[in-house]
Amino acid sequence: MKARLKSIRILLIGFALIILIGGTLLWLPISSHSGISFIDAIFTATSAACVTGLVVFDTYSQFTVFGQGVILILIQVGGLGFMMIGVLFFLFMGRRIGLRQRALLMESTGIWKVGGIVRLTRRVLIMTGIIELSGALLLAIRFCPQMGLAQGLWHGLFHSVSAFCNAGFDLMGILEPGSSLTHFQGDLLVNGTVTVLIIVGGLGFFLWNDLFEKKLAFSEYQLHTKIVLTTTAILLVLGALSFFFLEKNTAMAGLSFSERSMASFFQSVTPRTAGFNTIEMTELSEGGTLLTMLLMLVGAGSGSTAGGIKVTTLAVLALSVMSYSLGHEDLNIFGRRLETEALKRACSNTTLYISLILLGGFVLSIQGFSLTDAMFEAISALGTVGLSRGITPELPALSKMVIAILMYSGRIGSLSVAMAMINPEHSPIKNPAEKIIIG
Repeated sequence: MKARLKSIRILLIGFALIILIGGTLLWLPISSHSGISFIDAIFTATSAACVTGLVVFDTYSQFTVFGQGVILILIQVGGLGFMMIGVLFFLFMGRRIGLRQRALLMESTGIWKVGGIVRLTRRVLIMTGIIELSGALLLAIRFCPQMGLAQGLWHGLFHSVSAFCNAGFDLMGILEPGSSLTHFQGDLLVNGTVTVLIIVGGLGFFLWNDLFEKKLAFSEYQLHTKIVLTTTAILLVLGALSFFFLEKNTAMAGLSFSERSMASFFQSVTPRTAGFNTIEMTELSEGGTLLTMLLMLVGAGSGSTAGGIKVTTLAVLALSVMSYSLGHEDLNIFGRRLETEALKRACSNTTLYISLILLGGFVLSIQGFSLTDAMFEAISALGTVGLSRGITPELPALSKMVIAILMYSGRIGSLSVAMAMINPEHSPIKNPAEKIIIG
């Protein structure tokens, strides 16, 4: 436990230093067209490093190519984790990866095995490069005719990395400030490429490795892989169907069947911590807004570029309810029994998330924002999503600090942050047990 706490604290400090360095660079005159305050620079750096996408300025309109480059590097480092980037540096230098570095890699990627962690990291870095470059070329096919060769290639790379890392930063201010991907609402190439990048990035590094080694043999997959794939598929299908019917006469009114189908699926994918949007968030119905908030809360896979409580947590909680209702003592799925520790961690993680969301929403609401806007922003920040109902540029200093803390906690993991701050101690002595009334 002490070794793990030390690793968590190093990750906390490491991400904080990355944010500070990135914020300082964005504060420099070379990074922006009209200059920004230091708190706005730190807020933007936090959003980028924590792969969130909440912005106080339109990224294209406010930042120079240098500033955009800084943001892109922060997204890449934040998405993969700075330890993976450190391993890449070590590999280039031909240096040996020690046990301390391996422990940090385990903590930052969510992998619980020391054996093969460096091989896995090397594989993830190579696959990331291939996926992001492929996405960039596909997007450039659409962007280059509209923006020119240089701008099209740059926009393709930027949006590919942003989508894969589930960041949600965009440069579509070149078409219309704050428009995200609304101008490509019916574009199959852009929608398809971005959604695939988001989904793949949100599955998790451990799952990638499992798929790489066992190909399409579902029965041989690790239990974690089976749960993530199944739960992700259910959420995507149910989410898309729900948006298709909920937004027929509101945010998607006037769209053709194919356009509404595409927009519905995209809207089902993007709240899973990606942050892009092809429809206006303020035009969503009450039901669509609530569904988006729930999807933002869940997020994607553990050990991925995404945030949220994670789909495995949702699966464990759902299994717990089902098992208790049916009178079963154990949590069983796919012919396996889950450890009690999994339920304890899932409950603790969810409770902390909800508590932080309520606290963040409370601060924003007392500063003049509606409850819906405040809660939406808080969930988006903690889930590292980046979707907003348009209030981010209007946030006062205190609200910016709260949102920045939520983004930071969401990227590191609220449970990890709590453990690092509280410094839990395990006592060998157990108190006498006594029952209480619940429910």
